[in-house]
Amino acid sequence: MPNHSEEIEIRLLLEAIFLKYHYDFRSYSLASVKRRLRHARERFGCSSLSILQDKVLHDPSILPELLGLMTVQVSELFRDPVYYRALREKVIPHLQTYPSLKVWIAGCSSGEELYSFAILFREEGLADRTMFYATDINPEALRRAQEGVYPLERIQLFTENHQRAGGKSSLSEYYTAAYGGARFDPRLRDRVVFSDHSLVTDQVFAEVQLISCRNVLIYFDRALQDRAIGLFRDALSRKGFLGLGLKESLQFSAHWPDFTAFASSEKIFQKKE
Repeated sequence: MPNHSEEIEIRLLLEAIFLKYHYDFRSYSLASVKRRLRHARERFGCSSLSILQDKVLHDPSILPELLGLMTVQVSELFRDPVYYRALREKVIPHLQTYPSLKVWIAGCSSGEELYSFAILFREEGLADRTMFYATDINPEALRRAQEGVYPLERIQLFTENHQRAGGKSSLSEYYTAAYGGARFDPRLRDRVVFSDHSLVTDQVFAEVQLISCRNVLIYFDRALQDRAIGLFRDALSRKGFLGLGLKESLQFSAHWPDFTAFASSEKIFQKKE
């Protein structure tokens, strides 16, 4: 039987976060929000979501950690190597015809996807003519992305993914062991703009040739998914490309008629002319 009291508490808490701090989770998938808020309630030692709401309203210092719990995404370099191999083999040949490129990594989290793209574009000779926009709503995640330091124990998986994605070099060329972890080459960030951007409330900020937004839409309800996809459509140049997570699709979106499936099994779509 549904717990209506808990759902009321969730909606009141999300409204409080929006009104107090202007972070809008009200159109996120209820199942996802419920799971994350239960975790947050336990993390902050609150016996109910109403008590967590009181804490949120009167103790701004918990906001950064709460945002982390609300937006955390598990990622890795070259996650789903088939996606990056498809980009390398099918999309890059089209992008090579442009004199300059802009790429938007939406929901970049702690930066693994960004560094995957930076390495891929360097290997394909496009790094010097590409500007990357790495955006997220979580300031702490953006800070970690800018640092580019990851635990050493993750490097073996990163290396295997890179090779399966068609890597043309050794991943070890792009990082050094430092600060108790693997620090990725700062030059990979030379042409990166890190920025706070919300797919819920913000607008398009640039015309881009490629957008990668992986495993973000699954946390949105249908209306918010449509809003985000509409932003992507408006930001993409003519015949630009959009990449999603392997469990995501455009086919049920109101904006599906504006796209064609370019590499359907890898969830890469192209904006129609």
